[in-house]
Amino acid sequence: MKTWAQIASFLKEGDACALVTVSRVDGSAPREAGARMVVAPDMRFSGTIGGGTLEFETIRNAAMAARAGMAVFRQQNVSLGPDLGQCCGGRAQITIEVLTKESLGLSETLAAQEAELGMIATRAPLDDESVGNRRVSCQSPEYPFAIETGADGLQQLVEVFGQVRRPIVLFGAGHVGKALVLALAPLPFEVSWIDGRPDQFPGAVPANVRKIAMTDPANALENARDGAFVLAMTHSHALDEEIMARALLHQRFGYCGVIGSRTKKVRFQKRLKSRGIAPSLISHMVCPIGSTTIKSKAPATIAVGIAADLLERDEALHQQAAAGEGLAQNIPHGQ
Repeated sequence: MKTWAQIASFLKEGDACALVTVSRVDGSAPREAGARMVVAPDMRFSGTIGGGTLEFETIRNAAMAARAGMAVFRQQNVSLGPDLGQCCGGRAQITIEVLTKESLGLSETLAAQEAELGMIATRAPLDDESVGNRRVSCQSPEYPFAIETGADGLQQLVEVFGQVRRPIVLFGAGHVGKALVLALAPLPFEVSWIDGRPDQFPGAVPANVRKIAMTDPANALENARDGAFVLAMTHSHALDEEIMARALLHQRFGYCGVIGSRTKKVRFQKRLKSRGIAPSLISHMVCPIGSTTIKSKAPATIAVGIAADLLERDEALHQQAAAGEGLAQNIPHGQ
């Protein structure tokens, strides 16, 4: 969900709307801290904080607050079992902020920045029951939602909106490629979809997909971002091999995978070795890609297995990076 675009949309239609944030979680809960919804006075909403009774009651409370038409900021601690009869057993802090028509201009500005940057961090002065004008912060906070108290004793609301999207360089606009871009559409990926045959692309693609027609598709790797996931599933095994060779030699991608069987993997390993590529690099090539337990060869089924595998790998890399940053922060200076 593009949070600020949705806020701007509701404020264009009416006088107020409510921004709902899961600001803290203890124990088991339907969603993580930072999950958000935007709720209109008539109970229309966008986004989710996990469904169930917690979400239903929160929508009702947020819509009621928005109907009052007054800018307000309030937080409520909810025990999911005792308070709502849910079996999760944890606790969640829910923040409801009502934004009025006066915030439309700011909402449109933040919506444009969120669309351009993908993720933004904001800071705003916080009084007892109101939030001042937000400004985009250059420094991203450690958590998606925090209330900080400065040296002057004044409080600031610090938040992160949007999400980091892993770049995917997808080669091949065949049946599985077409199914895969649809499977990746709601996931935190940004897809560069490459093929040498422009007529193979469908007319419309998901918002996180960019179509690129190139005579020599493998050249697209030169401009691919570090950490990108590279997938080769073209109509040509020779082209797949060329893409894998170049991708592995770059030594800067988070994943290098080629669609195919274990037999294809063995042949590619031999051919890559004959090119002079070190076995240590070749070992990073993934083939087959996706789930190896699902036996169906239907394109949509293959795509689901690939998408699930990429999501797991993406989360694992983010966790490794976060753990590394935490370790670096704990190392004394000079070591």
